[in-house]
Amino acid sequence: MAHKITEECISCGSCAAECPVEAISEGDEIYVIDPDVCTDCGNCVEVCPTEAIIGP
Repeated sequence: MAHKITEECISCGSCAAECPVEAISEGDEIYVIDPDVCTDCGNCVEVCPTEAIIGP
């Protein structure tokens, strides 16, 4: 199961810049993670300033 971005997201883009497989993109209101591409590396979790990304 892939990581997920919650509504705490402030759309700063820090997570997308750190994703090695480009699984994170800007959604309508917040950034989203494509579960089919995410490898659960955790890089996004470490850089999120609002702790809006939860693990599997």
